[in-house]
Amino acid sequence: MSFSKLAMLTIAALLSLALSVSAQSGKPIKTEIVEQEGGYTLLRDGKPYFIKGAGGTSYLDRLKAYGGNSIRTWSTSDGQQVLDEAQRLGLTVTMGLSMGNERHGFDYDDASAVADQLERVRAEVLKYKDHPALLAWGIGNELNLHYTNPKVWDAVNAVAELIHEIDPNHLVTTMLAGINQKEIDYIKTKCPALDLIAVQVYGGLASVPEQIRATGWDKAYIVTEWGPTGHWEGPQTPWGASVEETSSQKAAVYKSRYEASIAKDTHCLGSYVFLWGQKQERTPTWYGLFTEAGEESEVVDVMQYLWTGQWPKNRAPHLDSVVLDGKQTLDFIYLKPGQSYTAVVYASDPDNDKLTTRWELLPESTDLKEGGDRERRPEAIPGLVSSMAVDKATLTAPSKEGAYRLFLYVSDGNNNVATANIPFFVRR
Repeated sequence: MSFSKLAMLTIAALLSLALSVSAQSGKPIKTEIVEQEGGYTLLRDGKPYFIKGAGGTSYLDRLKAYGGNSIRTWSTSDGQQVLDEAQRLGLTVTMGLSMGNERHGFDYDDASAVADQLERVRAEVLKYKDHPALLAWGIGNELNLHYTNPKVWDAVNAVAELIHEIDPNHLVTTMLAGINQKEIDYIKTKCPALDLIAVQVYGGLASVPEQIRATGWDKAYIVTEWGPTGHWEGPQTPWGASVEETSSQKAAVYKSRYEASIAKDTHCLGSYVFLWGQKQERTPTWYGLFTEAGEESEVVDVMQYLWTGQWPKNRAPHLDSVVLDGKQTLDFIYLKPGQSYTAVVYASDPDNDKLTTRWELLPESTDLKEGGDRERRPEAIPGLVSSMAVDKATLTAPSKEGAYRLFLYVSDGNNNVATANIPFFVRR
């Protein structure tokens, strides 16, 4: 990690220590929404509070150091630990309340199961409602994804009513996959107890303000997931592999989409970028702003700029492109088994740091889920990639026919990285 980033983390730690000492330990801090000048403002303890947040519970010291102020969870798992750590750092938490999902087999016609769920949620809310780091409650996650039973919204409203009865200090929302007229209509009629809505949008983030207005929703909202172009939104290869943006392409779209929507819509109270950490979802690099080793991509630089108006002193490498056998990803690359091919990298570093590259060959993932459900990382295939130089490598195509990806990591020696991958298909 560079000296400048280490210094930022040290300063942030001292500031958060001061905050934690002066905080109202064990007392809830009230949040509310007020209408102002044709828009909405979130107040926390009577002061304006714009959410500069991230989804996840990893690297929270870095989140604080880079200008973030809040995190979002998907459940109350490890809730005390998460809230205490957030409080120590001067962060807030939108705490997720796990709800039965129809696509996982939960039946909202089962009155007994719905009642049991409500009682479980009651216990969770009672446990954490007075924590000073709590900002809001999020009921379920993408309950509208592939569902058929509108009774789910009756259950959501029952939870929201329950929360307002036992916790008068915090806002209540539910997280929606995308923006759909049908769901907004249901929520307007069936969920009056919700204080605001939360939407989760990727490639279409820039048009969120316009889309929300078009549905007739004229109240406040937040964006609880946003990020790169989703794997369901971009180009697909002829063999069905989703094409992933490079980390530099992601950095560009994170910045432009945020500035076009979240940053300027007066009805938006802030957002939670996805994902402040790393996960396997289609690939090990698609949604995480960090690698498995904790290296920071160019997107982290962008988030610091969006949150603070300042770029970090030492920035991540920039990846212009990577080619395999003289072809780019959208050329849809087919290789012969056992033959050797050259991969070439076009990368640079804003600080002229010395760059190093590492390569990894994976079979195309077959453990494909929806809605962010956990996926297994494919096993790497060793011995078929050898570096010729910092910007060049040789790939020997696997002998087995099928779909693969060649992954590239370009590091600057300061815990910053650029990433890319090229899907290809081996056939005779």
